[in-house]
Amino acid sequence: MKESILALATGMVVGFLFALFRLPIPAPPVFSGIVGIVGIYLGYRLFTWIAPIFQSSN
Repeated sequence: MKESILALATGMVVGFLFALFRLPIPAPPVFSGIVGIVGIYLGYRLFTWIAPIFQSSN
């Protein structure tokens, strides 16, 4: 949980600095982009959960 809070705080600071210096945001600017990133993570976690099942059947 501490890691997640630190990541969120760091992201907020970076977002604030980018807005302060009027730079383009270094992340997907729309909700669908964020959902896509979450989907990539969930797909990766699903593979690491399922892969051992296929390896043990050989």
